[in-house]
Order: sequence, then structure tokens, then C-alpha cells
Amino acid sequence: MDRLRKVTLRDIAERAGVHVSTVSRALDPSTTHRVNAQTVNYIRGLADELGYRPDVVARGLREGRTATIGVVVADLGNPFIAPILRGIENNLESRGSMAIIAETQDDRQRFNRVMDHLLSRQVDAIITTAARDDHVPLLNIAADRIPVVLAVRGPADSQLPRVTFDDVEGGRLVAEHLLDLGHRRIGHVRGPGDASPFVDRAVGFSRSLGRAGVNPIEGPEAARRPTIDEGDRLMKSILSSGSESPSAVFAHNDLLALGALRALGAAGIQCPDSVHVVGYDDTPIAAFSQPALTSVRHPSYELGRMAADYAITLIENVGHVLQPLAFPPTLVVRESSGGPPER
Repeated sequence: MDRLRKVTLRDIAERAGVHVSTVSRALDPSTTHRVNAQTVNYIRGLADELGYRPDVVARGLREGRTATIGVVVADLGNPFIAPILRGIENNLESRGSMAIIAETQDDRQRFNRVMDHLLSRQVDAIITTAARDDHVPLLNIAADRIPVVLAVRGPADSQLPRVTFDDVEGGRLVAEHLLDLGHRRIGHVRGPGDASPFVDRAVGFSRSLGRAGVNPIEGPEAARRPTIDEGDRLMKSILSSGSESPSAVFAHNDLLALGALRALGAAGIQCPDSVHVVGYDDTPIAAFSQPALTSVRHPSYELGRMAADYAITLIENVGHVLQPLAFPPTLVVRESSGGPPER
């Protein structure tokens, strides 16, 4: 058979000696159960041999679906997002769907445009890790048309299905770690105040310090974006505030922590000799920074898989109610807060 010509179901049926409808059922995951297993395997083998590729567009028109899921992220340059995207992609691929990934760069207007573009392309659902508090009205409008799943960031005012991390617990783990090391002068480099994970980290951290009678040392504002440059800027603000220099610093993600380390080094304050630093997210850079960075780890790949699972479940079961899910974190202690040097 001419490999340049598109292989059809009829071609496979003629080679297999069965009716076209049998081939269609054998190759469609939703109807495979209606065909003898031996026949299914034989037909699938022929399809692979002949180079058959299903017409996803035609199937989508019949089913009212496009087999695409919009995935909206804030910053593709942040290594934190990679395992989440992989978890989403692997789950969707195994379910016959694929992701259309778009970046907002944590910009409100860009977020609005991305959502409009995805809706106009008739994706079957949207998973967003980029939601901020003021995005809730737009998210609700989108959710009136298709399933919308909140991943990582789950604004408090939204009732949409969500798969997140327990960041209050993560903040508590950091505070207890630093308090157990004997620190009482503890700096706090906050992430953006309109993104729920950073709010929750601050709550868990400050609440635990408060129970110990410790007030964190903070600058006058939070980060505009969770980046290295913002960590540098906020750490310099703390150092120039006139307060006593902190003996430990908690930054709300690893990028902010790297920025804080840069500012401390520029001021001649060495970590871990003079100050301990803890980050968050345990991205790959944490283990390879100098010194290796203590950080809070979450099951990011598993979160991505579960977010995709939520999306597919809602596509296949319209109106189904899914309970919020929050994955627990763990603390990985490294050299930046007195742990052993990385080998």
C-alpha cells in the first residue's frame, strides 16, 4: 500500500476480512469492549503495520470534543513547573488527549487573553497553575462553558475544583526547623500577596513563629513576581531597614531564596556560616546551588497527574463534584541551614 496515501478504516477492514464497523469499534477505546479481544489485537496490529492514524478532528466533531486541554502557567522559565507539566502531559496522552500550554508571565491582561484564546479554540477543559485572586470572575465565566481545574494556586474566593499543595503546613515545617536550630531573628521574603500558595506559606510560617513569641523580620512589601531579582531586592530591603540582621531567612520559593543569597553575599554575609537560608519548591537548582539549599518538597509530578485526572473526569461526567485535594509537603534539609554538604 502507498504509504503516502492516508490509510482508512476500510483499508484495514479489507485486509482483516471484517466489516468496517468492527474495525471502528476495535480502534475506539470507548467501544473496544464490544469486540473479541483476539480480534482487537489483530486489528490494532494491522493498523500499526499499515500506518493508520485516527482522524481526531472528525472524531471530535462527532463527540463534540477536540481532545485538547488548555494548560495555563505563570512562568515557563521557573523550573518548579516542569514536573507538573510532565505529570499533566503523561496522563493526558494515556487518555487520548493532549495539552495546549500557554504562559501568562504573571500578567493579568495576558492571562485574560490566554483564556480567551483557549476558549475560542474549543479546548475540552482548562487547567491553570497561574490563577491569582483577581482572576476569579474570569475563571467562573470560563467554567460556565467548560471544566476548569485550579492547580497549585487556588484562590480562596473560588469554588472551582482544585488540586494544590498544603502550603500552610509547608510554612509551618520551615518555621519549626529554624526555631529548632535556635533562631529568633528570622527574615521573611514573601511571594506575591495575591497568589494563594504564598499567602498560605506566610500564614503557616508566621503562625508558628508567633506561638514561639518570635516576630519575623520583613521588608515593607512582598515580591511582585517570585523571581531571583525580586529575592535580591527584598533581601536588600530587609538588610537596610535598620533592624538587626537576621540569623536565618525563609524565602517563599527557591528563586527568591537564590536572590536572597545573592544579596547576602554582596553584603558580606555568608551562608551558612553567618546566616541560614531556606527556600521552597525543591526545584533541581536547590541541590546544586552554593551552598545546597534547604527547601520544601512537594509531589509535583503527582499533582500534575491528578489535575489532568480531574479535568478528564469532569469532561466525561458533566456536573460531577470533585472534592479539593491538597498534597502534603516534606522538608529537605541541606547545607544552607546546617545540613551536611551535598556529595
